[in-house]
Amino acid sequence: MARYAFLRGEFVPMEQAKIGISTHAFLYGTACFEGIRGYWSAKEEELFVFRLREHYQRLLDSCKIMRITPKYSLDELCDITIQVLAKCGDRTDVYIRPVYYKSSETIGVKLTGLEDDFLVFAVPFGEYLDISKGLRCRVSSWLHSEDNAIPTRAKINGVYINPALAKTEALDDGYDEAIFLSKSGHVAEGSAENFFMVRQGRLITPPVTTGLLEGITRNTVMELAEDLGIPVVERLIDRSELYLCDEAFLTGTGAQISPIVEVDHRPVGDGKIGPISAKLQQLYFQVVKGEVPRYRHWCTPVYKK
Repeated sequence: MARYAFLRGEFVPMEQAKIGISTHAFLYGTACFEGIRGYWSAKEEELFVFRLREHYQRLLDSCKIMRITPKYSLDELCDITIQVLAKCGDRTDVYIRPVYYKSSETIGVKLTGLEDDFLVFAVPFGEYLDISKGLRCRVSSWLHSEDNAIPTRAKINGVYINPALAKTEALDDGYDEAIFLSKSGHVAEGSAENFFMVRQGRLITPPVTTGLLEGITRNTVMELAEDLGIPVVERLIDRSELYLCDEAFLTGTGAQISPIVEVDHRPVGDGKIGPISAKLQQLYFQVVKGEVPRYRHWCTPVYKK
């Protein structure tokens, strides 16, 4: 099956979608991106893109921080993405990667006086993490990036060396994922996911004002929890609470809802996927495939408009 990308204002075959080796974004990480999922519904024979507009609004917000001047409006970005997916014709789940980047081919560390451009492509994509058996996590020795250093409120390409170091450390030590602490010693998030825990029936997550990514899946989970009658609390979380909580899970476009069953060799709860995590996970996968009318507006169809 032929694959297509959108690059330099044109739809081109993937094998022709190339940038020069002296492109500023490649040399210095001066770009911002989104990760967006499309879910195939065999029942409806439709590919649904989940929360497409919200992802692109966040990308445009990231551009403000990176001093990138967007070439396309929110509506145009959504339309370009749907066209790319329609040209690829996938009948399976996909991962979509749009990028706004500093496209000048030049040497020099700065953000101003450079050209900006946009690209987007999609690939068939399964599970980023194994969500069936629960994750074994470790608290990373690497601290989470601070907002006044490299702001994680924006999805900046260059900042992801911080998660890469933490995730690699976890994998090398036999774990599945890492959990970051902030400079103050509080729980921040996973390597590329937001963090939730359950204590005494309440769903607890760190506030985004502590320098976290304003996660779209995080927001989705909070809305689903409230609709299920599960109290949601945003507050600081101490490291030791990781060892005392009843349940925990990570959220993100890639991770979706990924339960945690162990942290630093200590079982979370009884060491199995907890009931609240399982309930939210089940509802989430119904929602993203357009099966729940209440949330159908979050799902953008690709083939049947």
